[in-house]
Amino acid sequence: MGGGTNPAALEPMNKENINPDPGRAEAGDARLGALLRASRASPALPPRFQEGVWRRIEEAAVPVKVTGGITWLDALVALVLRPRFALATATVLIVAGALLGVHNGNQMAHQDAQARYLAAVAPHSLR
Repeated sequence: MGGGTNPAALEPMNKENINPDPGRAEAGDARLGALLRASRASPALPPRFQEGVWRRIEEAAVPVKVTGGITWLDALVALVLRPRFALATATVLIVAGALLGVHNGNQMAHQDAQARYLAAVAPHSLR
């Protein structure tokens, strides 16, 4: 177990250099690139392709015009959906739903009470 270094460990495993001359490698890459570009088939564009592209860009830039103008419902929706009023709108809708539920429950309780009273007073009248 000597402390000497092995001279074979310092030599490269493969003595063959893959790219011996960087200038030649770049020239080969350029030739390969030119060959690949030449072999790539570029499809012909349809007629008036660029005109169609620019027309679509211009149409997208123009805001959509509403023919009927803004209605009261559109204005209300725009107002209600603003972040400032969104929480108030949600709260109003929840309270309105709760009140309608309580009202409907009271009506059903009233009808049940009427049916029980009628059944207690005249049990055979409903048959």
